[in-house]
Amino acid sequence: MTIQSAYKRVWLITGASRGIGALIAEAALKDGNAVIAAGRNTDAITERLGNAPGLLAVKLDVTDKAQIDAAIELAINTFGRIDVLINNAGFGLLGAVEETSKHDMRRLFDTNVFGVMNVTQAVLPHMRAQRSGHVINISSIGGYRSAAGFGVYCATKFAVEGLTEALHDELKPLGIHATVVEPGYFRTDFLDASSLVKSERIIDDYDATSGAVRRFAAGLNHQQPGDPVRLATAMVTLVDAPKPPLRLALGTDTLAAIAEKNAYVEQETQAWAELSASTDFPK
Repeated sequence: MTIQSAYKRVWLITGASRGIGALIAEAALKDGNAVIAAGRNTDAITERLGNAPGLLAVKLDVTDKAQIDAAIELAINTFGRIDVLINNAGFGLLGAVEETSKHDMRRLFDTNVFGVMNVTQAVLPHMRAQRSGHVINISSIGGYRSAAGFGVYCATKFAVEGLTEALHDELKPLGIHATVVEPGYFRTDFLDASSLVKSERIIDDYDATSGAVRRFAAGLNHQQPGDPVRLATAMVTLVDAPKPPLRLALGTDTLAAIAEKNAYVEQETQAWAELSASTDFPK
């Protein structure tokens, strides 16, 4: 038996040292898969995941092309293929759009958007050669509906949604799936300082909007309704699906947000339909 055939699939998961990434890695390993667990701190990965058969911990900063190339080369040399890519690495940013510094904006886009593109572009040649694979990009409830206080963060996730929609169309003829996953609020460390940057500037005029969201987030931390272990299990179910969806909402809060936004868009579109249609050349 070759090392490739010894495992159900080979998964590459970014941001796998803690949180949802680590839980997904654990679920994939338990399901009989090989896992390339990628992160900036490989010691944290092995401390969390141990030395399970099929686990390969690799140093990977999604903003560093050299590290990405080295990690993927090692993965291919070790397992022969990559069947599933989970673009999970990222962080949050809380603050009104006007309050957010250019430095924080750029850093957020570098990780949450360009990081996804960097890793995906590096993995796709191998999936294309295989004529199989599944690219899964972790978005958010904020990737479908933006909100005060999370505008810049949501902008990065909106970008991920757009990229995934295009990938879905581009890769389908090649036998490769693309899915964007939209978790709601799950009980992880996402609202901790380790995962969530807060804009240092506070403008009093936004106290009732982004300010209220700051207070809400502080109270919600570690009280979120979503179970991250069940999220990880759902990811295995997603990968096993013969016809995976373009979008997968996770959590009743995301389902409610999608329904609310869809209803709002429908109502507003109908209300302004006459003006919208008036801009065509006359027939």
